[in-house]
Amino acid sequence: MGAQDRAAVPNDRDLAFARLAETHLDAACRLATVILGGDRAEAEDAVQDAALRAWQHIDDLRDPARFEPWFTRIVVNACRDRLEARRLRPITVADPDPGTASDQADALTGIDTLVRALLTLSPEHRAVVALRYLGDCSLDEIAARTGQRAGTVKSRLHYALRALRAVLDAEAREVPR
Repeated sequence: MGAQDRAAVPNDRDLAFARLAETHLDAACRLATVILGGDRAEAEDAVQDAALRAWQHIDDLRDPARFEPWFTRIVVNACRDRLEARRLRPITVADPDPGTASDQADALTGIDTLVRALLTLSPEHRAVVALRYLGDCSLDEIAARTGQRAGTVKSRLHYALRALRAVLDAEAREVPR
């Protein structure tokens, strides 16, 4: 068996990593989508970057039971890298399809309003909101996953929710009834 043949055969390390990562990819992609302002394609790229980084550094993970917070932190950092790289590139939110049924249009409009409100937040604030409400994480879990103190997470969540309420209230006042 040549070197190329051996490289094509996954080893125990590769299989273990694949099992760990596979269970967390959907949640990581949802989180990245929120942090990156709704850009699903860029979120998938960020998660792919994060998975590669995680695989390259899997030996740094001492406790496989801690894979999720460790991997989430890598995903958050990959999203930060992408946001830094596109700092001045505008973010767009797709308008709902005008040909849909009324109730679907109302639902899409509500989602669109929420997405626009989330986009007013900084990436750090979007990350804590996403981890809290999409990831159902406690403040301590968010702190572990983002590398911040629990007090910082609590403060960011407080200010993010206040900002979201203000944007949503302003939007509700502007919508004719």
